[in-house]
Amino acid sequence: MQKVKVGLEKHSYDILIGHGLIKNSGQIIAPLLSKNRVVVITDQNVAPLHLHYFESSMKSAGVSVSSLVVPGGESTKSWKYLIRVVEWILEQKVERNDLVVALGGGVIGDLVGFAAATVRRGVQFAQIPTSLLAQVDSSIGGKTGINVSFGKNLVGAFHQPVVVIADTEALDTLPHRDFLSGYGEVAKYGLLGDEKFFRWLEENAASLIDGNVELRMEAIKRSCQIKAQIVENDEREYGERALLNLGHTFCHALEAVTNFSDILLHGEGVSIGCNLAFEVSSRLGLCPQEVPSRVREHYHSINVATDISQINGFVGNADQIYDLMAQDKKVVNGVIRFILASDIGKAMVHENIDKALILEVLQQSLER
Repeated sequence: MQKVKVGLEKHSYDILIGHGLIKNSGQIIAPLLSKNRVVVITDQNVAPLHLHYFESSMKSAGVSVSSLVVPGGESTKSWKYLIRVVEWILEQKVERNDLVVALGGGVIGDLVGFAAATVRRGVQFAQIPTSLLAQVDSSIGGKTGINVSFGKNLVGAFHQPVVVIADTEALDTLPHRDFLSGYGEVAKYGLLGDEKFFRWLEENAASLIDGNVELRMEAIKRSCQIKAQIVENDEREYGERALLNLGHTFCHALEAVTNFSDILLHGEGVSIGCNLAFEVSSRLGLCPQEVPSRVREHYHSINVATDISQINGFVGNADQIYDLMAQDKKVVNGVIRFILASDIGKAMVHENIDKALILEVLQQSLER
């Protein structure tokens, strides 16, 4: 088992990475409990695959379990299911020192984390991410939230978990498309802050996608280390943490215009968004054209989306996408702040970009 520490001033915790951790989660979680009980929330996709193993491990450790299963999919990150989860947690008489467990992908982690942040003004929760995307990104750093009609993750709270348990065995149950979606976030870490890691991915991505466990663990560990360091420096996103949103300004608008449906998975939007961000960077003269070309070539080599035109069933136009980008959380005084780059591994915040340039890049991606 690998361990990455998120060292925050008021709330440090470990990210544990290993194979078969869900089946042994009782040994990890039991020492964290004030009483021998947990409540767990998962979804209809994850429950048949992993809930039994979690419950069995808890019971073997002498811990009682109550579980709630909600529908799967991005649409579950909504007011409707936030209310359902909050009221269920209260029905279970969960106290502040009790533990709420989020067992699932990014949707469950964000939804349950936000619920935990609001119940009794904050109860403890643990993240057991079962998707690659959640293991390397959404389960780490304490961002929780839901989607609303104005956009993605616009209602939420910072609420750090007490532990993150990343079980690489769970990745074996992922559909291939979901794994590739998660890879979009893995590659993002190299693109924003570590060219050596991106170079490593260029050499090893195909093998880790094919199922090499050790390479998967290394990719998850390195991604977590990069995110942990940034979160430690800027927990509440007043500065450096914004770099983690490379590709996300485009991505969140694309998710909104597709109604947060399965037409576009989050990591697919991140992949497209990263390619668009590097293209804008090149058009602005921040980096030479060889840089976005290298990024595009890597994504093409492993069949990961690079353009809006690759979103099957997409109905929308550049103006719609741009208007939704103006709702992004990084907008300040009405100005869209983009995460761009001067090279691979050298991301930066940039603003006051001509709208016509963004529309041109969007249109090109729609037509490519």
